[in-house]
Amino acid sequence: MQTKHQKVQTLLDAIPYIKKFFGKIIVIKYGGSAQTSPDLKEKFAQDIVFLSLLGIKPVIVHGGGSRITELLNKLEIPSSFVDGHRVTCEESMRVVEMVLSGEINKNITSLLNHHGAKAIGISGKDSAIINAIPKDGGRFGYTGEITKVNGTMITNLIKEGFIPVIAPIADSAEPNHPGFNINADVAACEIAAAVGAQKVLFLTDTIGVLDKKGNLITSLDKESVEAYKLDGTIAGGMIPKVDSCIDAIYNGVNKAHIIDGRVEHSILLELFTSDGIGTQFVRRDNPNNDINLDKLLND
Repeated sequence: MQTKHQKVQTLLDAIPYIKKFFGKIIVIKYGGSAQTSPDLKEKFAQDIVFLSLLGIKPVIVHGGGSRITELLNKLEIPSSFVDGHRVTCEESMRVVEMVLSGEINKNITSLLNHHGAKAIGISGKDSAIINAIPKDGGRFGYTGEITKVNGTMITNLIKEGFIPVIAPIADSAEPNHPGFNINADVAACEIAAAVGAQKVLFLTDTIGVLDKKGNLITSLDKESVEAYKLDGTIAGGMIPKVDSCIDAIYNGVNKAHIIDGRVEHSILLELFTSDGIGTQFVRRDNPNNDINLDKLLND
């Protein structure tokens, strides 16, 4: 059990990080067990409220793949994945939007507000915040590729003191179109770039990116990601995550992180401790990097 002095020291140790992130936007992709476990949901809400009270500006982008799959199976609507992306038919698109925008989005918003946050739930269709076209020429059905994110609209909500909770459903330029299902990992990084976020964090059901022996890879850059994809170390559903992280750091986001959402208060551990957790994605040519590049080269 921590002594009172140890508790004070923990707070003091966090001061440099609080100063660093004060006033900055942090985009958090919320998914996996952290989104389904009642206890972890409570811890997540506490973390978001804590960040807000410290003057940090969180933006939440959530997934809901397991719930979508569950409902599609109950309705006997076929579903498949290619390279970690869901193939979305018109019938399943209605289910996707119902689950993401109507159920999960409002549940998260309500939970945050219950804990004292000022959260507002929206989808990418609201004010056409996210615009998209069919991914790969329609090979994935109504799964879309983002063409534009209205970062101004999101930052206006932040300036008004809101915590945006965003469902990854995109608008189409075509009238009477059902919209597009967007991979939440991709949406989080596109939104992070559009609002000039300091960081984007992915809460997942893994400790980070693992090598072939199951060991955590603590730091990755563009070149190492491509090498790991070629040799099969990075595969399946991890591909859109790492690709999105690389896109983000080459479009104005300082760092991207994949962290274990199964760990209580993983967001706070990543932001406010020197060791952090999970895998971080960096640009070697970024002067704001606070990492040991020799370590990155040898990881």
